Order: sequence, then C-alpha cells, then structure tokens
Amino acid sequence: MALLERRASIDVVPTGTLGAEIRGVDLARVTPAQIDAIKDAWYRHDVLIFRGQRLSDDQLLAFSRHFGTLDPPPNQGAGRKSPPGYPEVYVVSNVRDAQGEPIGALGDGEAAWHTDMSYAPAPPDASMLYALEIPSEGGDTCFCSMKAALNALPPALLERIRQLDIKHDGTYDSGGNLRKGLAASDNPRTSVGTPHPIAIAHPVSGERALYLGRRRNAYIMGLELDESERLLDELWSAVESVVYRHRWAVGDLVLWDNRTTMHRRDAFDPNARRIMHRTQIKGSGAPQRAAF
Repeated sequence: MALLERRASIDVVPTGTLGAEIRGVDLARVTPAQIDAIKDAWYRHDVLIFRGQRLSDDQLLAFSRHFGTLDPPPNQGAGRKSPPGYPEVYVVSNVRDAQGEPIGALGDGEAAWHTDMSYAPAPPDASMLYALEIPSEGGDTCFCSMKAALNALPPALLERIRQLDIKHDGTYDSGGNLRKGLAASDNPRTSVGTPHPIAIAHPVSGERALYLGRRRNAYIMGLELDESERLLDELWSAVESVVYRHRWAVGDLVLWDNRTTMHRRDAFDPNARRIMHRTQIKGSGAPQRAAF
C-alpha cells in the first residue's frame, strides 16, 4: 500500500483494491479538520478502515453523526437488538445471553452480497461497523465496488439497462431470514419491495454505480420474469470486479458508502464469539438515475 496523502494530521493509505485505511486519528477525539479530511477520503474511496480504536457507544454515535442523521436498526428476521439505552446502535452478534436469547442479529452464518436496506424508498447513505469481539478465524467482510462493476459492463448491456429499474425485495434479510411481520414469498414480481434505478449517480461525487441491492427476489420492472432473470444474471456477473476483503481485529471500525458498494460476510465457527456494534446514516433521498 502506498501513502496517498497526509491532511489534517491523518494519513490516507489505499488498500490497493477498494477503500483506504485512515491512520493517525483517534475517533473518540476527532477534530473538525479531521472530519473534513475523512469525508473527502470517503467520497473518493467508498470504504474507510480505522484500526485500533477504543470507542464507547456514546463516542461511536458522536462520530457517526458527523455523516448525517442516524437511522434505527433494520427489521431483521433473526432479531433486532440494541444495547440498553442505545436504540441507534445495532448489535451484530452470534452470542446468546444467560436465557439463551441472542444479544444481536445475523448469527454466525454467511451473509450474501447486499446493499443495506435497499428495499426502502430512501436507503441509508452509509453504515459503519465497530469490532468488540471477533473469532480467531472466519467472519471476514468483503466489499465490492459498484462503480467498477458498472464500468465492467459491455456497452450494449449498459445501454440496455440505463433506463430500467430493479425492484429491491424486502422479504428476507442478508442472512436469508424472513423479516418480522412479512409473509414468505419466492415470486419476484409480487414480493414486497421498492423500485430503484439500476444505474445511479452518487449525489456528492456524481460518479455512476450499479445499484443491485441483493439477488434474491430481485425483479427488473416491466420485463417478463425469464428476461428479468437473464438480465440480472448478466449484471451480477460484474459484481466482483473489484473486491476488498477485511480481516477484522478488535478495535477496527469500517465505514462504507451504501450507494457505491455492496458487502457480504463469511460464516464462522458458531462456538466462537463475535460482537460488533453498527450504526447507519439515514438516507438523504432516493437513489437518482445516472445520466449517460
């Protein structure tokens, strides 16, 4: 990794694939100048990694609010848990309490490629995940560049999809669990969801990206189901054009742009403990169609 730049006493070090590591900052005592430099790096690199942090939930929330209004946790089929007194912090964990109840959501299984809450009319702009306990192996989180995915499309395919919308299914979470209060459905045309443009423009940088959400029950509006499935398969073949794999350490915080990336998680040993605290930034609006 080569040093990109130094600004406001922080170093921005690209990963070599997607994202950059930010060094020289204590997020519990971040300055306004550092926040400006972090935001600038975030708009350019989409995923930012901060290592060796020591944050209380109050400090995690304070840092998160620099990026916008916070959203409450999503409706997860495996449960929705927050620490007592912190409804804006979402616990991602496989740990169970003394009564055998999970203290968090998403367990220890694999989580498929997805964009957070893309089934909502205005999905969150960003998410961040902070590691408190991690297993000795497994549980890596991978991020893919949806800007690179769009750029990898053949011109004819790009022309085909630029005015089309995908309905983003809200029936199941990224672990394949049925969301609370919803009926099971395997019909992409009739399942619960919200249509968004397939090709979107980032509202700040203006850069274009594919916006696929998740594969299960996705449907391209107005097409016959067989045609929608074929076209979606073509689009998803470009998803892993540029990928960064994050191997977690305690104290890592990762911030990602929900509009220009997708992410997935590896499974890990169910007997190991993994506790992460997550926040998400409320969506500033519906994804906007990219101009070509």
